Amino acid sequence: MALMPKRVKHRKSQRGRIKGNATRGNRVIYGEFGLQAVEGGWISAQTIEAGRIAAQQYVRGEGRLYIRIFPDKSVTSIPLETRMGKGKGEPDFWAAVVKPGTVLYEVAGISEAAAKICFARLAHKMPVRVRMVRREAI
Repeated sequence: MALMPKRVKHRKSQRGRIKGNATRGNRVIYGEFGLQAVEGGWISAQTIEAGRIAAQQYVRGEGRLYIRIFPDKSVTSIPLETRMGKGKGEPDFWAAVVKPGTVLYEVAGISEAAAKICFARLAHKMPVRVRMVRREAI
């Protein structure tokens, strides 16, 4: 696994509920265009990496890609055909908790048409609905 934290405070986290909209990380900061989540959910480290590869192949030389989410939630599972009890289970994969409004990826240095095509490729990989947003002047 490429993306996972070096250290965690607690070994196994609880599921929790995704409620409300993102108040932090909901604006395009680093690039000109961003990919924003419309609904909440978990995005696994494998999915984030697959999106990075798909976008990097398109952006290649002229643009720059920024990833704004990091998988810091461990999702555990007990092996199949195991009897009841014996604890919670080992971490299966790492996921990023995404609220509606969170900016997932950003691109800089490419045109709007190119960004639209790049984010269309990324949207196919994402388990949540997304939309393209533009950087707004403050």
